Amino acid sequence: MLLKVESSRLLCALLLSLGGLLALPAEGNAQGAVKPYAVVGDAIPASLTGKPGDAARGRAIVANRQVGLCMLCHSASVIPEEKFQGNLAPDLAGAGSRWKIGELRLRIVDAGRFNADTIMPAYYKTDGLTRVASNFAGKTILSAEQIEDVIAYLATLK
Repeated sequence: MLLKVESSRLLCALLLSLGGLLALPAEGNAQGAVKPYAVVGDAIPASLTGKPGDAARGRAIVANRQVGLCMLCHSASVIPEEKFQGNLAPDLAGAGSRWKIGELRLRIVDAGRFNADTIMPAYYKTDGLTRVASNFAGKTILSAEQIEDVIAYLATLK
């Protein structure tokens, strides 16, 4: 069983790496400037943009295999039209019940704060990363606005 889990994790990491090579930097975040935020306990309580995100745009990001790549590892029974969903991470259904908005925000910004061995990328981090292609160095995977959109969507999944 351990071999199967490790093989699955390696495959997911490889696919994430390939996805990163094929994906373009987040639109509207070409400078890669990370807006300052404060971590309080296990959450980032304040919006990265100062306003709530748009749940419909967040759903599109979660389902898009060129932007968020969420469904590479997560399943999302709430997005049944997307085929070949992942099984290495929790189903996104119920995410809004399992975590508060600030906790969701920190998990997406930098999941490594919860689990140093996670294969989930830090979607809004530019420092302390390894093996980053030079054309992506200093840039986040998602913009602050995209992070807030994803959080708005996940919060609806009760």
